[in-house]
Amino acid sequence: TRITDSIFGSHFHDKIVFYEDKNFQGRRYECDSNCSDFQAYLSRCNSIRVESGAWVVYERPNYMGYQYVVKRGEYPEYQRWMGVNDRISSCKMIHFVSRMQLYEKADFGGQAFEATDDCPSLLEKFRWREVNSCKVFDGWWVFYEHSNYRGRQYFLEKGEYRKPVDWGAASAVVQSFRRFTE
Repeated sequence: TRITDSIFGSHFHDKIVFYEDKNFQGRRYECDSNCSDFQAYLSRCNSIRVESGAWVVYERPNYMGYQYVVKRGEYPEYQRWMGVNDRISSCKMIHFVSRMQLYEKADFGGQAFEATDDCPSLLEKFRWREVNSCKVFDGWWVFYEHSNYRGRQYFLEKGEYRKPVDWGAASAVVQSFRRFTE
């Protein structure tokens, strides 16, 4: 089964390192984006270190063969990622799509803006001091009471939030927010 291309993308912070031998020894190959064939660089893969992000690694070039999902962490031998052999020849990053609509007033009223990325200060970016309703279309988000991701936190998943109490807040004060990706 192939995972749809819509969840794959590029994110410049993500990085995965493949090693020829167990326990991160031998030749290595680093990736920070999708790679359809790195067979010329490594004849086998016995360990993987995922420094950030989540990836699908494939047994054969061009995203074919057995597929394994790996997330941040260390895999000192291929059995740790449930591999059936020491062959890995291509990889794709998993891109976590995040999108929400924020509203100035309750029940989706007033001014609105769409967010797809983190925001350390609503006041600086949008001149808003509070959020009274929102719709989360994709991904998971965390609202923070203060700027720069400080203060009380509120976790939001896909759904409609007509008023602050719907996300567990006593007031509409939201000064920053960020995507929850790992």
